[in-house]
Amino acid sequence: MDRALLERQLAELPLAQYEFFETEELEFSERIRTVCEAECPRYGKTWACPPAVGTVGECKARCLRYPEGLLLVTLTEVEDIADMEETLATRPAHEALTHEAAALLRAQGLEVMGLSTDSCAICPKCSYPNAPCRHPEQMYPCVESHGIVVTALAEKHGIDYLYGGNVVTWFSLLLYREERGDAMGES
Repeated sequence: MDRALLERQLAELPLAQYEFFETEELEFSERIRTVCEAECPRYGKTWACPPAVGTVGECKARCLRYPEGLLLVTLTEVEDIADMEETLATRPAHEALTHEAAALLRAQGLEVMGLSTDSCAICPKCSYPNAPCRHPEQMYPCVESHGIVVTALAEKHGIDYLYGGNVVTWFSLLLYREERGDAMGES
């Protein structure tokens, strides 16, 4: 990987911050998955959510097959952060940047596993559980669906994420390795 080239390319994107890390630094917690199950209305309804993504242990094993990662952070100011419709409307811009950064990694011959902000919203109705995912190459499951404590990684690398007021902070993880096969299909 030409990291200098990648850093120049990332600097051209409207990212608030980014950080390279080793996947061994990731902290996994069943507690995160419990919150996912208890509070997310998409739990059990998409290929990007539990239980379809596997157990936290399976997710951890899948993530650790990629030795390195890139943490992406974007910030967006909204009128009222308590207005979930307004807040969630800022998500597509972050998702587009996540896909753009993943394309930069792939252009360098790397295989990328993306985890992002929410369960997949590509299809109006997910094919889960009756048929395979229609767009597995575009689907980025939620970071939390894998039990990852993303704030612990951010803190370890000195990344700010509590801005207060009406600032929305979005995180994505792009895990990568030398190209060799389909990670989402691996057990």
